Amino acid sequence: MKVALLRVGIDSGAGGIQGPFFKDGSFEFIPIPDKNGVDLRTYGNTPGRHGKNLIDYFPARRQARMRNQSMHLDPEFTTFTYGDPTPPKRGLRRLEPGDFLVFYCGLEGWNFPSKPALYFTGFFEVEVAGLASDFSTFKLRSLFGENFHVRHPSVFARQQEELVLVRGRPTSRLFTKAHCFSALSKNCAGQPIKVISRQMQKIFGGFEGRISFQRSPTRWVDQKFVPPAVEYVTALD
Repeated sequence: MKVALLRVGIDSGAGGIQGPFFKDGSFEFIPIPDKNGVDLRTYGNTPGRHGKNLIDYFPARRQARMRNQSMHLDPEFTTFTYGDPTPPKRGLRRLEPGDFLVFYCGLEGWNFPSKPALYFTGFFEVEVAGLASDFSTFKLRSLFGENFHVRHPSVFARQQEELVLVRGRPTSRLFTKAHCFSALSKNCAGQPIKVISRQMQKIFGGFEGRISFQRSPTRWVDQKFVPPAVEYVTALD
């Protein structure tokens, strides 16, 4: 069994804000912008789980510009799919049935003081993964039809040779509450960075000293830490 940790969702580098984290521990998952502009789902017309449209979480000065911005809604937690055509995510094709793809986001307190941090927000218990070219047209539509990269023909036509797709089992879920796993540290230049906390290193391991998650690629949990990582993640609500 394998466990991979993957950063998703809007942040200061992709969308310009952190996702909102609420006092009761709940959160809103806000996707990154769709640079292609092909998706009809926008920040202005998409409701979140807390009674607001997603645009309402942007600063007032940015709302007019972002209201009609298409979203890149990936991963999606209706049929539990994720796709990515970029080389850093190519390793996800190695996921096998029963493996875990654990998602985390950058979140910040909404209307209460809570500094930006990294939070676990959901997971896929993998049903199947591979390159798009590994699947028949029927399988692509039946398994991945709701995925951003597959549902838009113009996007899929450009990406199909490089596109990695992952589908989760029905046991997959977007959490009700977010669970912080980061702590603040400093890099060699004295600049603040986010690292995996000491408490979480006891569960997920120390990643051979590469504990910075500031701008992290896919992180693979060392095999000896897979059992406690799975036990921890599957117990979260």
